[in-house]
Amino acid sequence: MRLSASTPAAAATPVVTRFAPSPTGFLHIGGARTALFNWLYARHTGGKFLLRIEDTDRARSTQPAIDAILDGMRWLGLDWDGDAVFQFARADRHAEVARNLLARGHAYKCFATAEELEVMRAEQKAKGLPLRYDGRWRDRDPSEGGDAPFVVRLKAPREGEVTIEDRVQGPVTVRNAELDDMVLLRSDGTPTYMLAVVVDDHDMGVTHVIRGDDHLNNAFRQLALIRAMGWPEPVYAHVPLIHGADGAKLSKRHGALGVEAYRDMGLLPEALCNYLLRLGWGHGDEEVISRDRAIALFDLNGIGRSPSRFDVKKIENLNGIYIRDADDGRLADLVLPLVQAATGRDVDAELLRRAMPVLKVRAKDLNELAVGASFLFRTRPIDIEDKAAALLEGGAAELLLQLRDALDGVTEWAEGPIDAAVRGVAESAGVGLGKVAQPLRAALTGRTTSPGIFDVLVLLGRDESLARLNDRLA
Repeated sequence: MRLSASTPAAAATPVVTRFAPSPTGFLHIGGARTALFNWLYARHTGGKFLLRIEDTDRARSTQPAIDAILDGMRWLGLDWDGDAVFQFARADRHAEVARNLLARGHAYKCFATAEELEVMRAEQKAKGLPLRYDGRWRDRDPSEGGDAPFVVRLKAPREGEVTIEDRVQGPVTVRNAELDDMVLLRSDGTPTYMLAVVVDDHDMGVTHVIRGDDHLNNAFRQLALIRAMGWPEPVYAHVPLIHGADGAKLSKRHGALGVEAYRDMGLLPEALCNYLLRLGWGHGDEEVISRDRAIALFDLNGIGRSPSRFDVKKIENLNGIYIRDADDGRLADLVLPLVQAATGRDVDAELLRRAMPVLKVRAKDLNELAVGASFLFRTRPIDIEDKAAALLEGGAAELLLQLRDALDGVTEWAEGPIDAAVRGVAESAGVGLGKVAQPLRAALTGRTTSPGIFDVLVLLGRDESLARLNDRLA
């Protein structure tokens, strides 16, 4: 993406949002929601959604983390416009802005040593004062510093106050006296994160900054830099953070995992996006909201001011709904490698697809779907789970023998004739259908749960069904 250093026109500027993760870890669930909100608002308004990788922390930024973020975004279907921007590559541009501010008197050189600043903070702490830089080099002649190392600080306003009309939080006001002169360039000449963010947002033409409310305090400091440069001010929307079900800050124990973990758990991306959408944003009582409808409806006014509570059970329930509505061919493609791994066999993709209508009604994730489908492809004689083996004891062998003989006489292998044959055995044995279906299911699938027994027989086919019964009777 080519970035412009010029000021974009303020009038009738199309919406431009951005997602700017730091590649120090995987794409976590909170970051995914931030990306989703930015993506939806851009698509809703016909604007642009940009991606910036904030890799200025060279010690902690890693290529695997960058790859995980990009893969997670693609899996969620959050496509960005243009190429991803890498912040570290723009360090010269960031420094250029700092030098511009220095030349115009909006920034100054600070020669305070680390030891001096440590003493300053200790004194402030002892007096119960806020810990902030005291401006000791703000109005001094830089020649007093000689050749000593220095940082460049922004000369922020000290009088009055600043109000941000936040689109989520409402008007928020901070007195300028509460803010200090933040560092723009370190003593080695490298730009700080706070400088880089402002410059990149401006050069990328970002009009709306939608991010977590833990950045709200940063907004006031960044706004001072924006105003010093005379740049257009973005619209801010600071979204409340996500909490666990117990109301505490979201952590791994609540399920705050990387997006790839939810993919491995067998979630569909559209289900996770739907859940994240409803985690802090709402439209009436609607819970299941398709991607197209979300684009049509999404607006910043729908974001609540209270923290949302993360609930893994709700994700699972929602995922089950999306699985039941999903295309059978797509589900079969997603599940096929999982079934192959579980069975160690090549899988008949067409049989798997035909099985989806009866398999997916019971599954809440793709892993469950794969487990449910595995019985179709087991090598004979199939393994029998312990609970299923218990169903094959006692008088079960006699019932299986009668079932084998009755099914062997079925000439048209379809649900109707199969149903009649199995029910005939139950009637002659004087038991309910369930008493017959349970050992039959155990013999055919090796499990106590499966699709309806007649569906199982149809899917396995005549030869395989009879062969599995014979294995149990041998």
